[in-house]
Amino acid sequence: MPDPVFLITGASSGIGAATARQAGAAGYRIVLAARSTDRLSELAEELGGDERALAVRCDVTEWEQQEEMVARAIDQFGRLDVVFVNAGFGAARGFLKESPEFWRSMVLTNVYGAALTIRATLTAVKETRGHFVLTSSVAGRRALPGSLYSSTKWAVTGMGESLRQELNDTGVRVTLIEPGMVDTPFFDNPVSGALQPEDVARAVMFAVSQPAHVDVNEILVRPTAQSN
Repeated sequence: MPDPVFLITGASSGIGAATARQAGAAGYRIVLAARSTDRLSELAEELGGDERALAVRCDVTEWEQQEEMVARAIDQFGRLDVVFVNAGFGAARGFLKESPEFWRSMVLTNVYGAALTIRATLTAVKETRGHFVLTSSVAGRRALPGSLYSSTKWAVTGMGESLRQELNDTGVRVTLIEPGMVDTPFFDNPVSGALQPEDVARAVMFAVSQPAHVDVNEILVRPTAQSN
């Protein structure tokens, strides 16, 4: 079998980029997707260039771009084995914070965009009896005061379990990754001792490296300095 293929949305920085590096080191060929390709192209070169990595511009809220992302991945590498549904961003807490337009963009990216990625890749992943990994959050396990972002991650948590049930007995595995505070551009002032993107990437790689009959459904990972 040719080296398996690992597709990552939101791959240009943070958890997505860290996971791409660890997946590449583990022998995967990588499809890197994000709205901006500047950093993606640099990362693709770092991971081995055209033979090992493909950079694709994709706004996950646009169905046609998702279809094009998958078509290019299949054309380049012939298969999809792992799909990391990772694109997303947050917002300030408080229902009088942010603009309605910002809220709309966040909800479309975090929820609708995640569902579109699943839809676009589902047939290819079923063919390889592959693996879906979805980035949820601690905030998708417990509500945060005034946080619409938390609501979007509750939706992702529910989406992951719905997908797992739909794919039961197909051989396709589904994992929810639920990080706490991570030291990424996502947070302006992360707590001291926050998780590094590489810490979350190791959790992703742990899930996908299990034997085919083992389905790690959820990984909740916090820094030791985070109390809730």
